[in-house]
Amino acid sequence: MKIAITGASGPFGSGVTRALVERHGVDPRDLILVSRDPGRLAEWAGRGAATRAGDFDRYEPLVDALRGAEKMLMISTNRVGQREPQHRNAVAAAKAAGVRHVAYTSFVGTPDTVSIALSDHRFTEGLLHDSGMAWTFLRDSQYAEAMRDAGAPAAIRSGQWVSASGGGRIAMISRDDCIAAAAAVMAGAGHEGRTYDITGPELISYAELAALFSEMSGRPIAYRAVDDEGMYAFFDSLGIPRRARDDHVVDGFGWCSDDMVSFEATLRQGGFAVISDDVLRLTGRAPESVRDFMMRHKDQILAAVSAPA
Repeated sequence: MKIAITGASGPFGSGVTRALVERHGVDPRDLILVSRDPGRLAEWAGRGAATRAGDFDRYEPLVDALRGAEKMLMISTNRVGQREPQHRNAVAAAKAAGVRHVAYTSFVGTPDTVSIALSDHRFTEGLLHDSGMAWTFLRDSQYAEAMRDAGAPAAIRSGQWVSASGGGRIAMISRDDCIAAAAAVMAGAGHEGRTYDITGPELISYAELAALFSEMSGRPIAYRAVDDEGMYAFFDSLGIPRRARDDHVVDGFGWCSDDMVSFEATLRQGGFAVISDDVLRLTGRAPESVRDFMMRHKDQILAAVSAPA
């Protein structure tokens, strides 16, 4: 069976590729790896995988890139709030190419939230549900890496954590645990028509994270609660665009404040307070706790704090 992976040169796609081959024994010759830059997939091409150019913005070439695949991992794009045309192309291209089963990297959340990212994901889930193809929804929670790489160093460096999330809590999870769950679904059987909540083992608030980072660094971090407008003002002060832009990066991250403000509002309203044991059931191992993850990366976080801006 041929398995296609979109976004195969990115962190998630490359991680799933490696997990399929090294943990699940999938032959690289059974993989179709799709990327806007297939040159970055030279290692896998050398091992026999098909590496093809594919872009969710270009329907016809994407159909060609997916031909021959029976199963596909569809990794959501980064253009938050503007994903609908891209994802419509991807679902239509998969069907036109003859793909029979699509697993999609979605996001956790209760109904009726204000998060524009979650709106993107539920729209895409609807497309897949109505496509006639079999589907699996992998509803990942917030990556712990986002706090390791951005949240923690900024809070420790500035001595404050600005947030509109109130007391809202979320079961953060490492990207590696999400990758392991996705690989298990792609390598396994019987996942059609299933929705999995891919979460960490405990709910945590941003105020609790601030306290953890203060403990780790030995520096005080003031937690400053603001409303949505105050959150926008804070992101504006950092030069972060309000809408997602492919070509705009701030401090190494392609942020947009429309996404983050609506995310924190949803967090405040309890919309991300979802927790499950799906990672354990899919992979056979419990996901890593936020504390254990951050402590394992303590040296990296503190190094980022002292690095030149």
